[in-house]
Amino acid sequence: MKQPSNSAAVLGVIVGNRGFFPDHLARSGRQEIIAALTAKSIKPIALGESETKYGAVETRQDAVRCAELFKKHREEMDGVVVTLPNFGDERAIAETLRMANLGVPVLIQATPDTPSKMTIRDRRDSFCGKMSACNNLAQYGIPYSLTTFHTEALDSAHFRNDLDWFLAVCRVVKGLKKLRIGAIGARPAAFNTVRYSEKILESAGISVETLDLSEVMGRIGRLKDNDAPVVERLRAIRAYVSTNSIPEAALVKMAKLGAVIHNWMHETEVTISAIQCWTSLEEYFGVVPCTVMSMMSDQGLSSACEVDRNARAAAGVANAERAARLEQ
Repeated sequence: MKQPSNSAAVLGVIVGNRGFFPDHLARSGRQEIIAALTAKSIKPIALGESETKYGAVETRQDAVRCAELFKKHREEMDGVVVTLPNFGDERAIAETLRMANLGVPVLIQATPDTPSKMTIRDRRDSFCGKMSACNNLAQYGIPYSLTTFHTEALDSAHFRNDLDWFLAVCRVVKGLKKLRIGAIGARPAAFNTVRYSEKILESAGISVETLDLSEVMGRIGRLKDNDAPVVERLRAIRAYVSTNSIPEAALVKMAKLGAVIHNWMHETEVTISAIQCWTSLEEYFGVVPCTVMSMMSDQGLSSACEVDRNARAAAGVANAERAARLEQ
């Protein structure tokens, strides 16, 4: 699956504010975060300045308005950026995210104080506000990401780099939602390192569709060498890699294997797969599936060997999310 460009990204924006800190910082902070996002062709979803005080979130009522706005855009939102131009109200931020219940990544940014502007008119204290906001998110069980530095100016190279990283996180999370993984065969007995839990994956919205190798062999046995899917797959293999030294019989086996797996993935709507290779296919079928798997990966249908890395990587994400919830 090709990754979308930044122009396809949509991020919700929560501007923090706290009454006894300078309000004008919330207004300028809102303008700065929107400018930073639009500069990267990211569509911001944020309260307007007339909807709450300067479009910031400070009270329970502000949180309700912002959550409702986010829910209206639920299907298009990839993530949420929380910006703290001053200390910010940590409860309002956490309640906004809880009520919206988007299940998307959250990035927390805080704007640094300017040493020459530490008077009551311009002091931000976002450094401390970020710790309070993060503490509340942890209490609420809401996962979040941090910028490289505790405070970063929105027009800095550091924040631009962190925003690029966060967009990649959003793409990964979005790609894993409702993901269907094809597990073809059982893991080899010697590969304990590739064990994973389907139940944990399912709890994160990731499904595993299984296919036993005996079924693969059975479907291959029903194919004739001149069947259209086999001929088509054989032509694709020759176009993909040099086959000069490969016996024709082995190429036909690869073509049949590729045709069976491709058709099964299409029927079951799985988008990545992991295949039991060593040593079953070599010993009992006479070929290795590396070419077939490489061709699938080249087409955006990522494939891994030993019923391994695709499912295990997704399981790692699900395990990390589960661990984060338990720790919080």
